[in-house]
Amino acid sequence: MELRLPTRGGVQLGELALKFRAVVNMQVLNEAVGAMMYHTITLTREDLEKFKALRVIVRIGSGYDNVDIKAAGELGIAVCNIPSAAVEETADSTICHILNLYRRNTWLYQALREGTRVQSVEQIREVASGAARIRGETLGLIGFGRTGQAVAVRAKAFGFSVIFYDPYLQDGIERSLGVQRVYTLQDLLYQSDCVSLHCNLNEHNHHLINDFTIKQMRQGAFLVNAARGGLVDEKALAQALKEGRIRGAALDVHESEPFSFAQGPLKDAPNLICTPHTAWYSEQASLEMREAAATEIRRAITGRIPESLRNCVNKEFFVTSAPWSVIDQQAIHPELNGATYRYPPGIVGVAPGGLPAAMEGIIPGGIPVTHNLPTVAHPSQAPSPNQPTKHGDNREHPNEQ
Repeated sequence: MELRLPTRGGVQLGELALKFRAVVNMQVLNEAVGAMMYHTITLTREDLEKFKALRVIVRIGSGYDNVDIKAAGELGIAVCNIPSAAVEETADSTICHILNLYRRNTWLYQALREGTRVQSVEQIREVASGAARIRGETLGLIGFGRTGQAVAVRAKAFGFSVIFYDPYLQDGIERSLGVQRVYTLQDLLYQSDCVSLHCNLNEHNHHLINDFTIKQMRQGAFLVNAARGGLVDEKALAQALKEGRIRGAALDVHESEPFSFAQGPLKDAPNLICTPHTAWYSEQASLEMREAAATEIRRAITGRIPESLRNCVNKEFFVTSAPWSVIDQQAIHPELNGATYRYPPGIVGVAPGGLPAAMEGIIPGGIPVTHNLPTVAHPSQAPSPNQPTKHGDNREHPNEQ
């Protein structure tokens, strides 16, 4: 059977669509100054070098392992994230997975759907085999940023004793939340009845959960991952599930996405719950994430890069700060070049009569007005005791989801 596309004026509409898409793509590469993207897109150095005017990328979400942030910084492109994005949704989803593993609701539902008869105590005992009491169990969290802390608060309400491992976090947070800190990954794995991952993926923690670390876990422990798929060696996990070393696992993220039970090392693994990278999603969270990303783009347009950005994750890789004032403004769409919000360097527009006294020396965009007043040296502002540094505030955790 031959597939024929609709035509108009003798030209197939499919051809028009392809040509239009090519024109749009070329326009994006040549003119795009800012970009917002989800986790489903990957940008390598080769990809980034194709953009002619790009100066800021905002990842709509907290993880940014899908962008080469070092290459971006060297190219003068700021990469930002939304570290507070979907904290509640991800924490709630994590707790749902943990409860499912302990109470086996998913498998009980499947048994009923398959027609299993459950009436006698013996039948209940058989179909619910593996269900466990939660109170008194130890939940170990790897990574204790915003999401990890939100999970801890929820888990304590169910009676979990919560411990965490996070080598980047300052001392003291465990006291305020009533949890226990351990200082090695081995200690956390050895003490935990259930291990939950809450760290971003980077070059240091790929396959953090592997055959070696699984053998350090308690026999029959549970594993939950709603962070990044690359943190878990799925081949090692599948083998551990088959051997019973891990009693059950719940994964919202996978090494290869979109995930399919029909292929990959997990296709025959027992006691496994998988969801399609949706732990972060709710209508409210989706809207808030996009709004926050757009706000960060606006900071870039109206300010300086990377200084004006609240959540820039690659400042350390910048060869040079790339203020908007040095960008060729003619190459940028008038509505995106910041002209509405500040004056270009060397040009100060002042209404007749001058600026009000309260505004003298200040104009939108932070460009100083020349005056003859003596300059005053101000002492540097020292952070308060136990106050996180600015760099620490701009991210949830170097490895935090």
